[in-house]
Amino acid sequence: MRTLEKKTLGLYLHIPFCRSKCLYCDFCSQPNRSESEHAAYTEALCRDLRARAETCSAYTVDSVYVGGGTPTSLAPALLQKILDTVFSCYHIEPHAEITVECNPATESRALFECLVSAGANRLSIGAQSVHDGELRALGRLHCFSDLSKTVSDARAAGFENLSVDVMFGIPLQTEESYLQTLCKLSELQPNHISAYGLTVETGTPFGRMGDRLRLPDEETTRRMYFSGIDLLAQRGFRQYEISNFALDGYESRHNLKYWNCDEYLGFGPAAYSDFGGRRFGNSRDISSYLANEDITEESEVPSPNDRKNEYVMLRMRLSEGIDCRAYQKRFGSSFESDYGDALSRYVNGGFVRKNAQGYAFTTDGMYVSNSILSEILCFDAGNC
Repeated sequence: MRTLEKKTLGLYLHIPFCRSKCLYCDFCSQPNRSESEHAAYTEALCRDLRARAETCSAYTVDSVYVGGGTPTSLAPALLQKILDTVFSCYHIEPHAEITVECNPATESRALFECLVSAGANRLSIGAQSVHDGELRALGRLHCFSDLSKTVSDARAAGFENLSVDVMFGIPLQTEESYLQTLCKLSELQPNHISAYGLTVETGTPFGRMGDRLRLPDEETTRRMYFSGIDLLAQRGFRQYEISNFALDGYESRHNLKYWNCDEYLGFGPAAYSDFGGRRFGNSRDISSYLANEDITEESEVPSPNDRKNEYVMLRMRLSEGIDCRAYQKRFGSSFESDYGDALSRYVNGGFVRKNAQGYAFTTDGMYVSNSILSEILCFDAGNC
């Protein structure tokens, strides 16, 4: 009898702790919590993982992402316990991507060796800049020497897949200093680089500064984006998504689940899921989570039109864009009939390219993708 192939699933595990809160950070994280609070949260997270394992019995997990916050602010034994619970309760694909986020201020060779022993095989390092003055302006605790040591220790511990995050459009930064950051980062030989433009969020220290926050002007930030793409391409990093660049074969498998609208399940406060045909998200209430209370804050079964819009919004973030045949197979309708008229002006304007397979943003289009997608999706909903 032929065995039915299991569906694939991604897991996201949120660790809401860090040593200090960066000035731009709007993520669900609490600084300077005690070891006992870390241990209590680990117990709650493992309890949650065990409780939902049965609903995932028909799935093979091919990606696990431990994010935050700063997961490496936990003691190595706690991180090992979390990963041990994942491996003992879920069907983990033999070559699954197991990522742990890391702040260079919380690294150690012993920690990395523990993570590798527990099954982690990818490290995502929050670099942000290689210039110590820029790092201080962001409220980061580490300096460039810490980052260099993190990469060295991670490689020595056995991590073969390293990703680093960098930011542009930040205080004190110039186009030249940003390109220097990318050069130095590429010299550290990571496999993947994420480059994000700073977003000033309401309620953060940066948000409260208002006009007192001195940032590069819009034109300088635009040049940073385009010159950064060119430099990374010269160093062998292919732009496969608006903000993500990888050596061949090192694209983030977990993030691709989001962009491909595949199923994923989130655990912990502020974690979101798309599982079993339903989208749902948790509140930021850590206390209720520790008390084993339901913290589900949002839950919906998206309509077919919602699913189409979501697919277009996320797939167009990728350099390969929309494959019209794949769209037809997934939704039973023509992509060109659904969105072609709305896209035509952007094809003519050089922001979207059309080929035999489908549609994708040009580099110019990626930079203004949010405004373009807003108009396209609004057009489809008939609300414009």
